[in-house]
Amino acid sequence: MTQPATDRWIRPLLLLGLGLLTAAGLIVGPALSTSAQDPDQNIRFFRIGTGTTGGTYFPIGGIIANAISNPPGSPPCDRGGSCGVPGLIAVAQASSGSVENIDNIAAGAIESGLSQSDVTYWAHTGTGLYEGQEPMEDLRAIAKLYMELIHIVVPADSDIETVADLRGKRVSLGDQGSGTLLDMRLILDAYGLSEEDIQPVYERPEPSAEMMLNGEIDAFGFVGGAPVLAVEDLARRMDIRLLPFTDEATVELIAEQPFFAPARLDGGVYEGVDSLTTIAVGALWVTSAEIDADLIEGVTRALWHPTTRTLLENGHPRGREIMLESAVTGVPIPFHEGALRYYEEVGAIGGSDVVDPPLE
Repeated sequence: MTQPATDRWIRPLLLLGLGLLTAAGLIVGPALSTSAQDPDQNIRFFRIGTGTTGGTYFPIGGIIANAISNPPGSPPCDRGGSCGVPGLIAVAQASSGSVENIDNIAAGAIESGLSQSDVTYWAHTGTGLYEGQEPMEDLRAIAKLYMELIHIVVPADSDIETVADLRGKRVSLGDQGSGTLLDMRLILDAYGLSEEDIQPVYERPEPSAEMMLNGEIDAFGFVGGAPVLAVEDLARRMDIRLLPFTDEATVELIAEQPFFAPARLDGGVYEGVDSLTTIAVGALWVTSAEIDADLIEGVTRALWHPTTRTLLENGHPRGREIMLESAVTGVPIPFHEGALRYYEEVGAIGGSDVVDPPLE
């Protein structure tokens, strides 16, 4: 019997609660400048900015937070206890997504966050969305986690077959401050459209799904690792389709925006939705160069501990894609010194291979 979606997110939701307490200032975040490997140190908190509760960042962030945590008093790793960083309590915080997470990292409001590779690159270089702003040169990567698929959802009986057919339609493009909104604008532009050519709505995936169920919108977009919970739940309540990306406009889009890559959605991921070709961007776990290198080395080591593999595989379908072999590829910013130490130690990366060639 399929486990209810709500049950699958209980642990991340509990982690969210602690994260919100931290964000509200009810828990004072400690200094992060001591060694991550000292078991006698005080409790330290490590915040991970995620995304909306109906997306993929939120549950994945919760799983990672659980994996890297090792509160004082926990049984030793070799005795079935936590294999995270000694003394560390990681908390997953909900947010609007990539842009908010990047901005919060730069402001020192959180220690790390999940972000799309395109948004991360623009912020680091002061280009794209961040054109005219001071480059956030202190942004550093911990790992690439998985590929995020572009979802454009329509009712199954809709006359919308391609992005070009969105002209004049009521379309939710994602909430303000999200990476989804930025990518949807690029996608519309590739098909000769702008927000003036549609009836735009700016909502998160959860309210967008409810609006589609109620007939209030014709389509909505979201960027996330499949299955996205909001889309998964909607597919159980009504018949839906996802738009494919297989035409010449897609080829030109990938050529102009190389952080996009072709991707495949398997049939059956969403109830009633057949396999199709789409596009995707990488999901990165990023931090600041200001965060202590010993701490980030410990966090990286905990991420790739064998016990974390079990948590990821059992916790979310995208967790199976989070692999050491792909963690250092397609990363358009430098790795944090601490993460780099670990990757060099295990032979996953060479000292000169800190970052992929810059995206142009």
